[in-house]
Amino acid sequence: MISSKCCNGDEGDEHEEEERRVKANDPEHNEKFQYANNRIKTSKYNILTFLPVNLFEQFQRVANAYFLCLLILQLIPEISSLSWFTTIVPLMVVFTITAVKDATDDCFRHKSDNQVNNRQAEVLIDGRLQNEKWMNVRPGDIIKLENNTFVAADLLLLSSSEPHGLCYIETAELDGETNLKVRQALPVTSELGADIRRLAEFDGVVVCEPPNNKLDKFTGVLFWKNNRYSLNNEQMLLRGCVLRNTGWCFGMVIFAGPDTKLMQNSGRTKFKRTSIDRLMNTLVLWIFGFLVCMGIILAIGNSIWEQQVGAHFRIYLYWSEVVNSSVFSGFLTFWSYVIILNSVVPISLYVSVEVIRLGHSYFINWDRKMYYPKKDIPAEVRTTTLNEELGQVEYIFSDKTGTITQNIMTFNKCSINGKTYGDVYDDLGWKTEINEKTVPVDFSFNPLADRKFQFYDHSLIESIKLGDSMVHEFFRLLSLCHTVMSEEKNAGELIYQVQSPDEGALVTAARNFGFIFKSRTPETITVEEMGKLVTYQLLAILDFNNIRKRMSVIVQTPDGQIKLYCKGADTVLFERLHPSNEELMYLTSDHLEEFAGEGLRTLALAYKNLTEEHFKEWFKILQEANTSLDSRNEHLAAAYEEIEKDMMLLGATAIEDKLQEGVTETIASLSLANIKIWVLTGDKQETAMNIGYSCHMLTDTMNEIFIVAGHTVTEVREELRKAKEHLFGQSKDLSNGHVFCEKMQESKQGSVLEETVTGDYALVINGHSLAHALEADLENEFVEVACMCKTVICCRVTPLQKAQVVELVKKHRKAVTLAIGDGANDISMIKSAHIGIGISGEEGMQAVLASDYSFAQFRYLKRLLLVHGRWSYFRMCKFLCYFFYKNFSFTLVHFWFGFFCGFSAQTVYDQWFITLFNIVYASLPVLAMGLFDQHMESTPLLPFSSSLMEHFITQLVKMENILLTTSLLLSQLQHL
Repeated sequence: MISSKCCNGDEGDEHEEEERRVKANDPEHNEKFQYANNRIKTSKYNILTFLPVNLFEQFQRVANAYFLCLLILQLIPEISSLSWFTTIVPLMVVFTITAVKDATDDCFRHKSDNQVNNRQAEVLIDGRLQNEKWMNVRPGDIIKLENNTFVAADLLLLSSSEPHGLCYIETAELDGETNLKVRQALPVTSELGADIRRLAEFDGVVVCEPPNNKLDKFTGVLFWKNNRYSLNNEQMLLRGCVLRNTGWCFGMVIFAGPDTKLMQNSGRTKFKRTSIDRLMNTLVLWIFGFLVCMGIILAIGNSIWEQQVGAHFRIYLYWSEVVNSSVFSGFLTFWSYVIILNSVVPISLYVSVEVIRLGHSYFINWDRKMYYPKKDIPAEVRTTTLNEELGQVEYIFSDKTGTITQNIMTFNKCSINGKTYGDVYDDLGWKTEINEKTVPVDFSFNPLADRKFQFYDHSLIESIKLGDSMVHEFFRLLSLCHTVMSEEKNAGELIYQVQSPDEGALVTAARNFGFIFKSRTPETITVEEMGKLVTYQLLAILDFNNIRKRMSVIVQTPDGQIKLYCKGADTVLFERLHPSNEELMYLTSDHLEEFAGEGLRTLALAYKNLTEEHFKEWFKILQEANTSLDSRNEHLAAAYEEIEKDMMLLGATAIEDKLQEGVTETIASLSLANIKIWVLTGDKQETAMNIGYSCHMLTDTMNEIFIVAGHTVTEVREELRKAKEHLFGQSKDLSNGHVFCEKMQESKQGSVLEETVTGDYALVINGHSLAHALEADLENEFVEVACMCKTVICCRVTPLQKAQVVELVKKHRKAVTLAIGDGANDISMIKSAHIGIGISGEEGMQAVLASDYSFAQFRYLKRLLLVHGRWSYFRMCKFLCYFFYKNFSFTLVHFWFGFFCGFSAQTVYDQWFITLFNIVYASLPVLAMGLFDQHMESTPLLPFSSSLMEHFITQLVKMENILLTTSLLLSQLQHL
C-alpha cells in the first residue's frame, strides 16, 4: 500500500497514513485518525509571521545577507568612514519592493482561501440537512449537491436524481477539460435515493488508498451489511468539479481539505533556473572575490604608508584613538574598504532582473501577432523567469497530433474484410483526386446524419444498403465501442460529448452510415441500426490506456448472443487475432501501410463471439481483480488479456488530421536558426514520416534517413552502429566540405562526445526500439547518432518515453531544450524540458496548466523564439554588461582615490550620492535599456520607434553623467 503524509487541518500534525478508513455518519470514529478537515490554506503568511518569515526568506539570498553583514560593519566607528544609512537605504528599498510584492500575492491567496472556506454546503447532521461552511466539513460526512454547484471535497457518490445513480460532472478546474464526464454510484447505494432517514442510517465503512495526487485513479472497498464492494474512480466526485445536468446527488466525504486530489496536485512546481541566473550567481561570487582583492591591496598599502610616513598625517584623520600598529591599521582599513567599495556588489541586480523579465512577459502577453481570434486565445506567460532562455533554445521536442496537426479528425478511409473504401475512381477505373467537383455521398436517407460529414466513395453506402454483414458489423462496432455521451436536445438533433476527437470522428461516421448511437446507461447502449432501435446489454468495458493501446466492450445482443468488440493499435491487436485470420491480417496490413503513407491515423477493429459459460467464468476473475486492494491494475490487466485473444479481424479505419496553418514555414525558419526539431508521437511510423514529409522536416534531398526498428537490444545496437559508421564514413569520403564531423571535448558526464555533422540526416525510431535505446548501455550511442541528425522522429512512444528522451538530451548535451504539446500525455515531457509550452487545442487544458508559456497555434513558436526570445536575450545581456560597467566605473574611482589619500579609506563622493547610486542613478537608464532596447532589423513590437527609445536612453545616461560630474566637483570642493 502506498504511504502518504496526512496533515491535520487545525493542528498541523503529521503522521504516516498507510490506508484510509472512513465510516459514514460517525464523527467520533473518524476523529480517532485525526484526518484533515476541509479548511484549505494556500497563503504563506499571517499578520504576526509576515515580517520575520519574509525577512528570513529574503536573507536566503547571498547578496542580501552580504549587505546585512556590511551594515553591521558600518556600525563600528573604527572601520567605517560612511554612515550606516548609505547601506540601509538601498537595502530597505530592495526589501520593501520584494516584501510589498510578496504581501500583495499573499493577500490574494488569503482572499481566495476565505472565499472558498466560507462557501456553504448542505451536510447531513443529526438526521437533517443543515448549511455548513466548507471548512467545517469532515471525512465521513454526507453532503447533498445541487445542479451547477462545486463539489466541496472528494466524495464517494451514493445516489443521484438520475436513473441508475448516474451523474455528470465538469472537470475544467482539475484538468482543463470542459466536456462532461459521467460518474455512477454503486447499485446498492443508489437505492438510498434522497431518503434522508435511510441516508442518516447509512453506516458503511470505506477502506481506500491514502491521499495522493493521481486524478484518474482511486482504489478502495466499501464494507456494508456484511458485503464488500469494489470502488474505483468512476464512483468518485473530486473537489473542484462542478455538477452538471443532474438535479441533485448525495456523497460521502472521503478526503477533505489538503488531502483532496485537487490540493495534492497544487504543490510547488519545479523551479526552473536559466543560464543567465547561474551566470549572475557566478559573477556575483567573482565580483565579491574581486572586492576582497581590492581590499587586501589597499590594506597592504595602508600598512606600508603607516609604517613609513603615516605618522605625519594622522591629524587629518577622524580617529578617536591613534592606532600605532601598522598591521592593525591595515586590518581595520581592509574592512573600511570593504564598506566603501561595496557598490561593486550589485544590490539591486536581482530586483532589476525581475522587473525586466516581468516587462518582457507583458510584451509577449500583449503581442497581437500571437493572438488567435477564432477561439479568442492570446499568448500567455505562465512563468516569468525564462524569457531570455527562449533565445537560446537548441532542441525542440514536439508532439504531433494537435500540436503540428489540427486534431480535428475526419473519417477518411477504411478497410473492411480485405476491401478498401474511400478512394474515388473514374469511368476507366483509374484513381482520381478528390476536389470541389467530386460528388459526395448523399446521406439524405438518414434524418439523423451529421450534415458536416462528407464521404466520396459511393460503394460503401451501397454495401450497407445491400446488407453486407461484415460492413454492418464494422459500423456496429464503431457505434458500440467508445466512451461517447449523447444528448438529444431537440428531435433529430444529436449532440455527442467526446473525450477524444478520434472517437468523435468514428462514432459520427457510424452515425452517417446508418448505425446511430442514441443513448447509454450504465447497463445498456441503445443504437439505431438502419432505422431499427436496438438495445444492447453492456456487460463490461475494458478501458483504453497508453499501455494497452486498445479498448473493448462486451455486450449482449437482444437475441442473447454475447460479443466482444475491440479497437486499438494494429501492432497490439494483430498479436491477439485467431490464427485463421492470417491472410486477412496481411491484406489489412498492406491497407494500413497505404493509409499511413497518406498521413492518416489508423486503428484496427476486431470482434469475438463468447459463450455464456466462458463469460461467466471470466467475469468472476474480473470481479476478484476489481475488489483487490493490492496491485489492482495488474490484476485487471491480466483479466483483460485473458478475454482479449483469438479475436476475428473486421478491418481498419483511417482518420485524417490535417497540418495546422503555418507549420511548414515555422519549421523551416527554426531550422535556419540551427534549432533541431524532434517529433515524439504515438502514431505509426508511416503516419509520422508522412507528416514529416508534409511539413518538410523530411525531404527527398536528405543525405540519409536512418530507420531504427529493431525488436531486441542487439538489433537496435547494430542499427545504431551502422548509422554511426555511415555518418563517419561519409565524413571521411567527402572532402568538398558538405559533410564533416567535428569532435568536441567530452561532457562532464563523460558519456557522449559532442559531434556536429554538416549535412541533412534524419533518424526515425519506433517505440519498441526506443525502449532499448534508452537503456543505460545504449543511451550514449543513441544520443550520439540522434544529435548528429537534423530531424529525429520517435514513433509509438509512451508519455514516459517522451520525458525520458528529453531528460537524455539534457543529461548529455549542454543545450537548452523546449517541449511543446497539447494533451495530458505531453505533461511529463513539458515538465522535463527547460521550457515547456502548452497548446490550447482540442485535448483540453492539461498541457497548458503544466506549461511555462501557452498559445493556440504551433506557428506562434517562431515569433516566441526568434522575436521575443532573441530580444529578451539581447536586452538581458546588454543590461548585465551595462549594469556591471556602471558599478565598476563608480567603484574603481574609490580604489584609485585610495592611492591619493594615503589609503585612509576616505570617500571621494558625498554620502547621499553613494546611497542613491544603485537605486536611482544607475538603475533607471539600465532598466530602460533592459526593457526597451530594440533591433532595427526586426519589426518593432512596441508602440515606440527604436530611434525614440535610443534617444530616451541617451538622455537618461547624459543626466546620470551630469549628476556624477556634479557630485565629483562638490566632493573636491569639500576636500579643498
